[in-house]
Amino acid sequence: MELIKYPDAEMMMMDLANVLAGELEQALITHDQVSFAVPGGTTPGPIFDVMSAAAHIDWSRVNVMLTDERWVPETSDRSNTRLLKSRLLVNAAAAATYVPLYGDADTPEEKLPELAANMAEKLPVTVMLLGMGADMHTASIFPGADKLNEALTGDDLLVAMRAPGAPEPRITLSAKVLNGAMNRHIVIKGQDKLDALKKAQTLSPEEAPVAAILAGSTVHWAEG
Repeated sequence: MELIKYPDAEMMMMDLANVLAGELEQALITHDQVSFAVPGGTTPGPIFDVMSAAAHIDWSRVNVMLTDERWVPETSDRSNTRLLKSRLLVNAAAAATYVPLYGDADTPEEKLPELAANMAEKLPVTVMLLGMGADMHTASIFPGADKLNEALTGDDLLVAMRAPGAPEPRITLSAKVLNGAMNRHIVIKGQDKLDALKKAQTLSPEEAPVAAILAGSTVHWAEG
């Protein structure tokens, strides 16, 4: 694991957006298509804003996917898909192909085979951006989740998860897919997240799921 600290969050977001864009551009030199996996939540929004305007990337050859999704329709304020379509898949990046992690069904299990089959065609992920919670979860692999062991050690690409404190079911890329990414970055802000990261390095993946993917990751941190 490599840890990069930045003087402030604005600089981190700008620099990281340029790093991610550069990795995608470099991969497109030798690959017909590439895949870009990103988290939901509010933290990556500024990164998306910068990258969406990166006209030097041939976005028509980029498959964009979420690392995880809440099982809510796109009309919900809690939909990561909604955020992605409003912040990243606009401007030049509107030409990218979106790989969905949600389908119109009551439960994620009903759509899991279909979503996983579509996802499999786009793997391995070329460039991956992840977040981390103060509870040391990443994607939607939460401590105490019902399918935690399956998500950490199983062969499935996607796992439907229900966890304490999560209001709705989630669907998440498994640790197998996360670890298969060619380039993997984790972005965090605040002293509490830095403390959680340090703690995760001393714990098992069952206690701190992010520990399962720290090896080979670059972590980007700013105070706030």
